[in-house]
Amino acid sequence: MINNRKGLLALSPAILFLLLYVVVSLVIGDFYVMPITVALLAASVWGVLIYRGKSLSKRIEVFSSAAAHSNILYMVWIFVLAGAFASLAKGIGAIDATVSLTLDIFPPSLLLPAIFIAACFISLSIGTSVGTVVALVPLIVQLANAGGGNIPLYVATALGGAFFGDNLSFISDTTIAATRTQGCSMADKFKANFMIVLPAALITLIVYIIIGHEAILTPPEENAPWWLMTPYLVIIITALSGLNVTVVLILGILSALCFLPLRDIAILDACKMMGNGIDSMGDLIIITLMAAGMLGLIKGMGGIDYILQRLTTRIHGKRGGQAIIALLVSLVNLCTANNTVAIITVGSISKEISEKYGISAKKTASLLDTCSCIVQSLIPYGAQTLLATGLAGISPAAPWPYLYYPWALSICVLVSILIKRKS
Repeated sequence: MINNRKGLLALSPAILFLLLYVVVSLVIGDFYVMPITVALLAASVWGVLIYRGKSLSKRIEVFSSAAAHSNILYMVWIFVLAGAFASLAKGIGAIDATVSLTLDIFPPSLLLPAIFIAACFISLSIGTSVGTVVALVPLIVQLANAGGGNIPLYVATALGGAFFGDNLSFISDTTIAATRTQGCSMADKFKANFMIVLPAALITLIVYIIIGHEAILTPPEENAPWWLMTPYLVIIITALSGLNVTVVLILGILSALCFLPLRDIAILDACKMMGNGIDSMGDLIIITLMAAGMLGLIKGMGGIDYILQRLTTRIHGKRGGQAIIALLVSLVNLCTANNTVAIITVGSISKEISEKYGISAKKTASLLDTCSCIVQSLIPYGAQTLLATGLAGISPAAPWPYLYYPWALSICVLVSILIKRKS
């Protein structure tokens, strides 16, 4: 049993980070004043200092082991490849060509809804929000510049759609984790999930239609030929085919290199483009490693165990059980920055709660998946947000005011708990 003092102390690095970065930024009204790296550094140093029962070298080892986890290093690979592709595709004119065609097809008022729908479709098809971000964000940044320059709004639109599919797709790792831990079929979970997700998606779509009504689009200065879209089409098509995202990015880079002679670009110039793109991911990689290390300290000190212990003693009835399940996975996701890991961590406890209070397995699986995706899309240190904002060159917290979909989804989840009597 972890007492309140030790439990809150274990969670204090995350609390300190959120106070330094999110709260300070909100009070000042500018998410660029407080660097997220500084906030993470302060929280990580604090975490090392308060870790009891281990020598300094062992505490640092805990931090380093969490930062060097295979999942984290896999994300670093994606960041490096995404930076190289985005810079090279822009250099050869692939993104300008795609933007020009997009602006010819869609009227200004429908551009934001089109981005949201495209992100929903791609993420539902490939089952990964990270892959959706890789496929869409480089293009979306250019569309944002053509539509008035509000890049955070456009990035938020893509992120919302990316998590729509991450939550619903049959091949999403979160869906697989949620259904396996609860012992229900994916079809049953999809039906339960869809009734919560659909209203949120429709509300978000209406908001984007209203916002996009005043958009004025400016086509790119260079009228790039349509065939330069090929590398970008390779990215989207291979992503939709279900290939690993690293393979998708490598194929995109190779296809872009094929156009160097046609664009009269020397191979060394192309290498410089890719190098600049990789360099632009430096801050993102540092943030990812530091966040993972800080969260590893929190887990090592018992912060996650404390959350599970405290919340499971506060259950009253079926609705209370559903609320606790939703809160459990949300808080654990806040402390792990990984929705799949959060689902697996609380899966067995959630199953016990659902069996005790008569909550169906499909309802529990739906709550686990949906709530973890909501938190993952809202935290500024989640992999998807870090990747999207890194590619866009904006603060990780900049899209936060425009994340209409996760907020609408939060309301729909709350309504489903309060109103629906049968689950």
